[in-house]
Amino acid sequence: MNIKRETEIKATLSKCEDVSDVDIFFDQLSNLREKLKQEKFTDDLSIFFSALANKKRVMIINILKKKDRCVCEIEAVLDESQSSVSHHLRILEKSGLIRGVKKGKFTHYEIIEEKMKHFVNLLINKLI
Repeated sequence: MNIKRETEIKATLSKCEDVSDVDIFFDQLSNLREKLKQEKFTDDLSIFFSALANKKRVMIINILKKKDRCVCEIEAVLDESQSSVSHHLRILEKSGLIRGVKKGKFTHYEIIEEKMKHFVNLLINKLI
């Protein structure tokens, strides 16, 4: 952090009611920032939240909750084009929440339960 930014933040912090020594408080907050940067769970949860930051992707997870489905089934449920559904599936697959499995001519998508449980456990244990 550059000195100008540090000075701006300290000026803002000095207006907080509970701050008696701005320099000490700023150092404590800086230490917290560095600790959080080193935590892997923040990266994992960012991936999880980014993947589910779209209503269609949340709906796809819900569709796949009970059984694996091919793209055409998901298209029918969502009333979305194949390209739109494929776009959302790629994002979910890249996040590790789902995987595509070839079944004959079609690729069926399924939830990766271990990964989903990992993300949910992180959410519960680290943020709640």
